[in-house]
Amino acid sequence: MASSSSVNSAIDRLANLQLNELSTSSSPNLQKNLSILSPHQIELGKMLLELGQGHLFEHWSDPGIDDDDKRSLLSQVSILDSSYPGGLSSYIKTARELLSDSKAGRNPFDGFTPSVPSGEVLTCGDDNFIKYEEVGVKQVQNAAFVLVAGGLGERLGYNGIKLALPMETTTGTCFLQHYIESILSLSEASCKQTEVECQRDVPLVIMTSDDTHDRTIQLLESNTYFGMKPSQVKLLKQEKVACLADNDARLALEPNNKYRIQTKPHGHGDVHALLYSSGLLKEWKDGGLRWVLFFQDTNGLLFKAIPAALGVSASKEYQVNSLTVPRKAKEAIGGITKLTHTDGREMVINVEYNQLDPLLRATGHPDGDSNCETGYSPYPGNINQLILELGPYIEELSKTGGAIKEFVNPKYKDSTKTEFKSSTRLECMMQDYPKTLPPSARVGFTVMEKWLAYSPVKNNPEDAAKVPNGNPYHSATSGEMAIYRANTMILQKAGVTVDAPVTQVFNGQEVEVWSRVVWKPKWAVTFADVKNKIKGINTVSQKSTLVIKGRNILIDGLSLDGALIVDSVDDAEVKVEGSVCNNGWIIESIDKDNTEFPEEVRIRGFRINKTEQLEQFYGEPGKFCLKP
Repeated sequence: MASSSSVNSAIDRLANLQLNELSTSSSPNLQKNLSILSPHQIELGKMLLELGQGHLFEHWSDPGIDDDDKRSLLSQVSILDSSYPGGLSSYIKTARELLSDSKAGRNPFDGFTPSVPSGEVLTCGDDNFIKYEEVGVKQVQNAAFVLVAGGLGERLGYNGIKLALPMETTTGTCFLQHYIESILSLSEASCKQTEVECQRDVPLVIMTSDDTHDRTIQLLESNTYFGMKPSQVKLLKQEKVACLADNDARLALEPNNKYRIQTKPHGHGDVHALLYSSGLLKEWKDGGLRWVLFFQDTNGLLFKAIPAALGVSASKEYQVNSLTVPRKAKEAIGGITKLTHTDGREMVINVEYNQLDPLLRATGHPDGDSNCETGYSPYPGNINQLILELGPYIEELSKTGGAIKEFVNPKYKDSTKTEFKSSTRLECMMQDYPKTLPPSARVGFTVMEKWLAYSPVKNNPEDAAKVPNGNPYHSATSGEMAIYRANTMILQKAGVTVDAPVTQVFNGQEVEVWSRVVWKPKWAVTFADVKNKIKGINTVSQKSTLVIKGRNILIDGLSLDGALIVDSVDDAEVKVEGSVCNNGWIIESIDKDNTEFPEEVRIRGFRINKTEQLEQFYGEPGKFCLKP
């Protein structure tokens, strides 16, 4: 191993010599010292000096410094360079341009005029919705699903990964289990509808991070992949990007470690570059796939909307389809907007809510982002669910390498904009993919009712309780209640008489409490499935809990006032009828600070007391009737 002094000497020279001297010097002593470093490390050093990053080496000659720390920095630089499209050189060049624009206060939408793009507005349960669902289900066997799941649940008050969080506490099904079971059920329905034997398994890709990668693998393996084959699931780990210390885009070092560059997440836009570099897109194309569906990690309603949205993509031949929901004017959610530049360029993209209103006012709309005759903004709300046609997607990524238009959001110390309060970094968003598409690209959107498609879990109880009255809480409390609401309303649209909800307050959040209705995706994965399995006159009281787990269960003449759980093997056909009346399962308020309860319960502010229920499992093939 080289001595400390010789390594210091080599690094000192590396940090202070001009590049041409470094590469052409004939000094035997210099060449000897440089030989301590690998050729790759020398090239990295040259690159850093050329990029104006000499400050990274300022402390390398300090006495008592461990040589391993220095090598560790170069190893980190190597990772940062290789994991970013175009390398660190491209990252720093882009950073300087964006930081210059930020300091000058340049508007990224200068020259653009907004207008409402074309799209499809759907209403759950009507003939149009059912038609698109049928088309979409047929397309599932030609689709791949991509789950963007790089975050922990700490922001929610939950120390696990968000995918492991129970989606609802009636059954305790976690988000990842629900997603996988939904994909499997859609795949099976797709094969059945097209009456062909499916030769491939629908693939699922999960984008993870350093924080979530190992725990995601553990969650999958400990649950035998929730029914998927391990070969169906691919994990792609997202790397972080370097932080920037100033307007010159000098890389920021950790405050307590001068041999470690600060890093932060780059944003979920990295999923495009990861898919491109992995080779999976070509593999899918060669295998005959046509669609790639992107979705987020804690929206338990999403798969109620996916079949119809995919049907819209296929019917309208959209190369990009954004699944959206109605949004109120100025609501804190981005709006899908068509932008036309004075030079003729056009694009349909998400414009963040804080940018949309001033953009409209600056381009001849004195009322800015305002509601139209529908009571909503004409610019539908983006929920980060994208459906992309695979062929054009690959063509575009072959040009860009998956790089997405970035932005920077530095927090300045004062109005001079010369110093940052803390380091910043470049960020990118998955939904900004259309920014680089040509005007000929077929880009549209599908609007779904919010109660059906969107209720994410992303706020902790304290933050949710501070949300202004009437705005969505987006908490574990509201997310669970939204599932019960959606399922109950779907039953209602299928002909079931259900009681109105009651209003209760949990963790400082006033929510509607509907009947606790939950079913496994294999029972019903579309509205048409539900409608086909509901016959006769059925009633469900507000206090009731209904859990359906079996595949072939028919609800025909049920009067439910309590808790009923029905399960069966796949070859059993069960008809549920008659009156079920018991004390049921009671929702009880709890204190979020009461550590007697686990985190996943405390962040909701309630628990379910399973007082009394009728529970029936049919474990043999055959036809049965559950009639109390």
